[in-house]
Amino acid sequence: MATYTGGDITEITWNHPTLGSGILRVKASEDNTYDLGGLRVNDDANQLTGDGTNIKQMNQHRWFVNVTCAWDMNINLDLEKINALAAAPISATWTITSINGSIYGGVGDPVGDLAGNVNNVTFPLTISGGGKLAKTI
Repeated sequence: MATYTGGDITEITWNHPTLGSGILRVKASEDNTYDLGGLRVNDDANQLTGDGTNIKQMNQHRWFVNVTCAWDMNINLDLEKINALAAAPISATWTITSINGSIYGGVGDPVGDLAGNVNNVTFPLTISGGGKLAKTI
């Protein structure tokens, strides 16, 4: 019988055509989440015709990854780099590596609020993009 293995995200790398590349360190033992994106069916109890025939509404949904990153405000300037990536008109290529050996990747951008916690030296990060977040290994 197979074992389900999860755990920490060990690192996130990004590569951008004008801003270069970098590595983000993700805080251990956090509840980080993935949404692989792609097609979704609308969950609406009223998606029926008058005679009870199902109406299947399908829409694209963007992928996203939510993580808590370590923040080095002295040397690596992680939050400043993420802010620059969020402001760039061109998206970056992202690679997310997990402790279990799985690697996922996609093209996207930092989205939402970018606020560092000075006491915990962390910041929450959501990366999102079109298409699907794909498993590469």
